[in-house]
This record gives sequence, C-alpha cells and structure tokens, in this order.
Amino acid sequence: MKPTLLILAAGMASRYGSMKQIDGFGPNGETIIDYSIYDAIKAGFGKVVFIIKEEFVTNFRNIFDPKLKGKIEVDYVFQNFDLKQFDIEEEIYREKPWGTAHAILSGRKVVKEPFCVINADDFYGFDAYQKMVDFLTTEANDSNYSIIGYQIGKTLSDFGAVSRGVCKVDESNNLQEIVERTKVFEENGVIVYEEEGTQYPLTFETPVSMNFWGFTPAVFQITEELFKEFAMANKDKPKAEFFIPLIGETLVKNNTATFKVVPTSNQWFGVTYKEDKPFVQASIDQLIKDGAYPEKLWS
Repeated sequence: MKPTLLILAAGMASRYGSMKQIDGFGPNGETIIDYSIYDAIKAGFGKVVFIIKEEFVTNFRNIFDPKLKGKIEVDYVFQNFDLKQFDIEEEIYREKPWGTAHAILSGRKVVKEPFCVINADDFYGFDAYQKMVDFLTTEANDSNYSIIGYQIGKTLSDFGAVSRGVCKVDESNNLQEIVERTKVFEENGVIVYEEEGTQYPLTFETPVSMNFWGFTPAVFQITEELFKEFAMANKDKPKAEFFIPLIGETLVKNNTATFKVVPTSNQWFGVTYKEDKPFVQASIDQLIKDGAYPEKLWS
C-alpha cells in the first residue's frame, strides 16, 4: 500500500490575502507545491490530499487536477470551524484557525494508509520524500512515527528571524522533546535563538522540525481526543493554536509512541519573507541546471 501525502494548505490564502500560494517559482510558473508533489510521486507516494478552505476548492481543482491526472490520486478535504463534529456543543469564539494539528483531522475520513504531513509553502527536497516513503513502508506502526530532521543551519532566512521546532534526540535518534524557538537567526557567523532578550547558541547541525511528519491513521483518534481537551482548555484564548508538535510532545511524554528523527542534509527553503522569493527562484534554477528537475515539470 503506497503512503499518502497530506498537504497543509488551508492557511495559505489568509497569509497572503489572495491565492498567492499559487505564486510561481519555477521557470514556467511552477509553485512550490508542484515541486513537492513531483518529488512525492518520484519517491513512491500513491495519493495526495490537500487540506484547504472549502471556498478555494474550485481554484485548487482547476490548477492541480489537469496536471496530476493519471500521475497520482488526488483528493481535497476542508478545514472548518464546526466543533459539533468533535462532540463539542459549546460555541467558542476564534480569531484565527485552530492550527496545524486541528487541520490534519480534516483528513481522518479519507486517509486510510500511512501518511506524511507537509506544509504547502515549504521546499523540502527529494531526499526527505524518499526517506519518508522508506520509513512509512518499512518501519511505521501505530506506536512508531517519524519526523524529518533538518540541520538548523540549512533552514534560515537572510531577511529576519525564523521560528523553528528544535528537536532533542536520544542516542537512537528518537525524539525526546521538541521546543518551538520563535526567534532564530544567525549573527556574526553564530546561530542563536533569543528568549526574553538573551541569546543562546545552537550548532549548525541541530535537528529542527520543518513540519514534515510521518504517521499511521491511528494518530487521528489520539489527535481528536487531544483537540477536545485543548479546545476546552483554551476557550478563552481566541489566538491559541493546536500545533502538530503538541501531538509529538504528548505521545513521547506518555510513552505512547516514539518519533524517529530521520536526518536529511538537504537545503530547506521557503518564503518566510517576501524578500526570500528571488533566493527560492535562484535555488530552483540551480537544481534544474544540476538535473534534479526537468525545466518543464509536468510536460
């Protein structure tokens, strides 16, 4: 059974105020999502499921259905605010969506095989997809999950601080804890994270999560229970978000599941700041020159 790729794309339009995630980075207007799906097909994924807002479904279908037809199975699921589906009768006021872990619950009715979750607007590189397919087809089970660990030095932006899930691993490369550091940057050749005005150094190779997770469908029920607790505990915090690392943290602390941190030395890139775009375009151009991708991705 081929694994499924679950793409977190519901938050995109709100960040840009338009459908700008369909912004082109490749030589023929290819989006970052195009490169992700291309790598996923090549690595051996059998299905791609987009998590989107329902009002964008026509837009997404028009863009992705024609080019992916016959290459990979495609499905669309919708992240919405209906709490009754989780047996929560209370009305809870929100200023923003419930976050990435809530988003993956949208896939619980269509994803029946081991699956990988990624961000729509991050370029991860083929190595990560290949390693994830290997893990999902040979090692994954309901108590053994994984996360691709990027070297922090290969995930920074030249244009400002970034937020990264810094991983602490044991000698078997299993996750011990994951801490969101919200202000990571390089200064005078040293990578640091800043907290309450103090800077703490990190080595270049420190593994970080870029939201590239491997699960089995058993995680849906666990996540649903956690979400109910989270929603009730945060009903007076309209900005609190239920993120995927919270699932990892909870399962590791409870000894319910292990998370293997699978290292990649790939360069990650994404558009944290609009100034990052030329760098991403140049990086993709270079990968095409190196033969990693064809110039016309889908022809």
